[in-house]
Amino acid sequence: MKLPSQKISVFEKVGYSLGDLAANLVFQTLITYLAYFYTDIYGLKSTDASIIMLVVGLIAAFLFNPIIGVLADRTKTKWGKFRPWILYTAVPLGVVALLAFSTPDFSYKGKLIYAAVTYSLLLMLYASSNLPYSALSGVITGDMSERNSISSYRFVAVMFAQFFVQVFMLPIIEYAGNGDKAVGIESVMTWMAVVGTVMLLITFFTTKERIVPTIEQKSSIKDDLSDLVQNKPWLIMLSLTILVFITLSMKGSSYVYYFNNYVDQKALTDFISPVLSALSGIGVNFFGSDPVAAGFGLFNAGGIIFMIVGISLSKRLADKYGKRDVYKYGLLVATFFIFDFFFFKPEDVILMFGSQILHGFSYGITIPILWAMIADVADFSEWKTNRRATAIIFSAMMVGLKAGLSIGGALVTWILGLYGYISKEGAVVGHETIQPASVADGAKLLVSIFPSITFLIGVGLLFFYTIDKKMEIKIEADLKTRRAKNSTPLQ
Repeated sequence: MKLPSQKISVFEKVGYSLGDLAANLVFQTLITYLAYFYTDIYGLKSTDASIIMLVVGLIAAFLFNPIIGVLADRTKTKWGKFRPWILYTAVPLGVVALLAFSTPDFSYKGKLIYAAVTYSLLLMLYASSNLPYSALSGVITGDMSERNSISSYRFVAVMFAQFFVQVFMLPIIEYAGNGDKAVGIESVMTWMAVVGTVMLLITFFTTKERIVPTIEQKSSIKDDLSDLVQNKPWLIMLSLTILVFITLSMKGSSYVYYFNNYVDQKALTDFISPVLSALSGIGVNFFGSDPVAAGFGLFNAGGIIFMIVGISLSKRLADKYGKRDVYKYGLLVATFFIFDFFFFKPEDVILMFGSQILHGFSYGITIPILWAMIADVADFSEWKTNRRATAIIFSAMMVGLKAGLSIGGALVTWILGLYGYISKEGAVVGHETIQPASVADGAKLLVSIFPSITFLIGVGLLFFYTIDKKMEIKIEADLKTRRAKNSTPLQ
């Protein structure tokens, strides 16, 4: 039987990308605002909030994701393996996202239980939706070029979600609540839940699973796990995922300390004032008047905008040179534009913003490629074993992602503590907290040297990753020949 066409329409690519836009409205909100919501809006003690986030987060990483991966790989419906998960979790995910950021009038113990339950449900539903969604990219098409293209569309959508959450969401919360952040965040989350649910439904209705396991393929969970630990490219990608997200978490969480404790506020004000005036002239007034907050928002905005530019070039470069080499050298260049923050003086605001833009551009090139490479690892496993277990491969990568984020976040607070950082709980009541000079040095290292180390280790690992452009072509051709004999398209 002739294998159906693996070419994907722009309509389907856009439909698929909306699923990640929806997921990242949740994911970016968790990263950016969950701790702030628990301590400053919901009213939990910081220690209690930390325990809930850590314990539930580890359970989600090491329990929810593997279970969902195993179940999704064994799902059989007329719609395929992974699309049904997107359909059936769309509404519950939106509802629970709203509940998780609501502020019911409970006793303190009731609030603790409510927070733990809603956060657990949110992460479980997020895994149940986003893991099959990610695995779907590995079965929409077996065409390597089309897979690169899908990833590019997908991560442009991710950047739009990230831009909205990190740059605009807090001012909108304050505006929507008329100063009451509890009301404001519930209002914003209501609209985000509705929009996200609609986007996930669009993803379900506009996509198709074209890679169907052969009829004779049968594997046990033991077989799947055995395939994983013997899959060298998978082991490298798991390690790389952990390292990349340690870096992203470390530097992303450290910028606020960097702006508050290292960057010269007068130099920052002088630099951003003309920008804010120009934006105000065209009706953009979301950044506020505080120089640190406004500078931080503009700093993030510049990086994200140029990430999107980098993402737009990713497919063309990956098609020409292969995913591995483009990722390796893109990551190396991105590392340079992190490392150079070590040499900036507090007054070098222009250099800081310029380096952030160049880092965003070079790292943006790598963003879609990471997930496309993981899909290639699933192909590699099928090529070697004649068994395909897409979701469990992606679930392991999601474990790496969440482990990396947890480790990176923990390193930030630990390293700042080593440099003498005084937390809000440790401050003297009624006095302005003045951080010791050493904190500025710690903040500078957290956005320069420390994240550079983990990125450079990741670059080194890619020298041992064997799926280069030549092997991509061979795997694609061999699998097409096998699938042509057995594949039946799903409607």
